[in-house]
Amino acid sequence: MSEVHNSGILLESGTNEIEIMEFTIDDNLYGINVAKVREIILSAPVKSMPHAHPAVEGIFKPRDTVITVVDLPKYLGVEQEKTPKDLFIVTNFNKMFIAFRVHTVVGISRISWTDIHKPDKTVSGGSEGVATGIAQCRGELVTILDFERIVAEIAPQTTIQMNEIDKMGPRARSDEPIWIAEDSILLSKMIEDCLHKAGYANLRMYPNGRELWEALNALPKDQDIAMDVALIITDIEMPQMDGHRLTKLVKDTPRFREIPLIIFSSLISEEMRIKGRQLGADEQMSKPEIGHLVDVMDHLLATKRN
Repeated sequence: MSEVHNSGILLESGTNEIEIMEFTIDDNLYGINVAKVREIILSAPVKSMPHAHPAVEGIFKPRDTVITVVDLPKYLGVEQEKTPKDLFIVTNFNKMFIAFRVHTVVGISRISWTDIHKPDKTVSGGSEGVATGIAQCRGELVTILDFERIVAEIAPQTTIQMNEIDKMGPRARSDEPIWIAEDSILLSKMIEDCLHKAGYANLRMYPNGRELWEALNALPKDQDIAMDVALIITDIEMPQMDGHRLTKLVKDTPRFREIPLIIFSSLISEEMRIKGRQLGADEQMSKPEIGHLVDVMDHLLATKRN
């Protein structure tokens, strides 16, 4: 059993670096952000659950927590016998613990987000793909999987829900410009649809922090920045530039620092909240709390207007 400690990368947030844990399935290299990983343990007997997604093996209870186990090889279309040498990567994101079966764990590499590139659609499967990025670690190409996308497909009830917006009832239309950095195609569309439903009609979507930052810097310098950007929402995990680096750049720049900025990420934990506050984020919240996001947007924009 091996516990993963994330203190190193947390202490250095804002550097635009990521630690990738590399693992194999059928001799192919895949990766996951170390910040999502809680521990690695030997595979264990699993109790099957009726009516579960085909890739869900069932549940097990390593200590005091019941954890769902996902057969990642099966999810990826690899039909191979399970063996006692298989490993469980126990993750924690979106306020959930989930274990993913893999064949081996290779190691951890620290790289810059600028070295992670969006895969070609022929590789990623387009909007339906689960490859969120391609990185080179130790001279080998590693496919970084979109674990949020995987969980959203396996358990749709655990991801962003439009009914949270429906419960708010009729809302006034807002044309205030909202800029959003989110690399997941699936989650980007969900967020956009929900915010439109909530009355926010003027949204600009960016696939990573770098493109949003470049667009900010391209704005005319002789006009009020609030006319172009009323509020920024950013994910943390994104190729090219992560949300912590984007937050640091925005809040360290006098021209932009008064723009309210919300970090909306599956990685929000107490440690991450500390780093977000240190970097200047106005608010931070965990996916999939879209209703809470709208409430916070309403509050920040109302405070800014007054």
